[in-house]
Amino acid sequence: MDFSSTPEQEELRAGARGYLADHPQPSWAELAALGWTGVSVPEADGGAGLGFLEEAVLFEEMGRALTHAPYWSTVAVVLPALPADLRAEVARGEASWTLATGPLVTDLDSATRVAYVGGDSIWELVGADREVLQTNDMTRPLGVVSGGEAGRRLSGSEVLPRLRTRSLTALSLEACGVGARALELAVDHAGQRLQFGKPIGTYQAVAHPLATTLLALDLGRSLALFAAWCIATDDPRAAIAAAAAKSHCAEAAVAACERSIQVHGGIGFTWEHVLHRLYKRALGIQSWEASSERLRAEIAEHLLGRGI
Repeated sequence: MDFSSTPEQEELRAGARGYLADHPQPSWAELAALGWTGVSVPEADGGAGLGFLEEAVLFEEMGRALTHAPYWSTVAVVLPALPADLRAEVARGEASWTLATGPLVTDLDSATRVAYVGGDSIWELVGADREVLQTNDMTRPLGVVSGGEAGRRLSGSEVLPRLRTRSLTALSLEACGVGARALELAVDHAGQRLQFGKPIGTYQAVAHPLATTLLALDLGRSLALFAAWCIATDDPRAAIAAAAAKSHCAEAAVAACERSIQVHGGIGFTWEHVLHRLYKRALGIQSWEASSERLRAEIAEHLLGRGI
């Protein structure tokens, strides 16, 4: 199988990176105008009719840019549970969603609608009170919902495993973007910062950890892209591939940020430096839904269950 990007996907990546560099916090309407909210929505419903591999490009680039928008919660998590008319609303930028599956809910400050699991179905939650909490990473706010009542039935709960697989894979791709940017910052600084008349990157104590980081991130990106391919092709290995990707990519992104902070020295430890925002996103990804240890336990159970 060939995991190399198509020319169209590379064009999408270049365009997304350039746009997010100038507009790191786009509105939902702006994302819709770019066509990003309807990437996998069928053309008949106003979307582009593409697939998860194209969305994967955007997840990675949004992680890199620390985009503050309900894209992951809407497109990765809730979108497959929506009826056709509501998917069309997402594609047009008229609605964004988040899913309440526990005490903490993401993107409550920006998602216009909330879905929740009740019984054997997923419902829209209407009339609920929202409270956005003060958290370290305000590029992905958390909050709680209270009250409200069931509105429209969106789908059956049998889609939940699929939503989890998409969520874990999208987070893995975000982690790849976070880690790649942290590494680039470290390499740039190591090539410019002089010590004893030489760039600090020429010293093994700096160069070797960065090389280790590159290897870990490259492996993680391969795992994440394989999981994305499994989702796009309805491969039965999608769930286990997503678990493998998230368990590795999140840890690799955290390590990339920590090493980059160390390489930057004093300025890297200042709270205002972008590295700390990257670090917070990486830690948030690592802790969300399932820890790396739990995911590896799922992988082990899967392998042992097959007698491997």
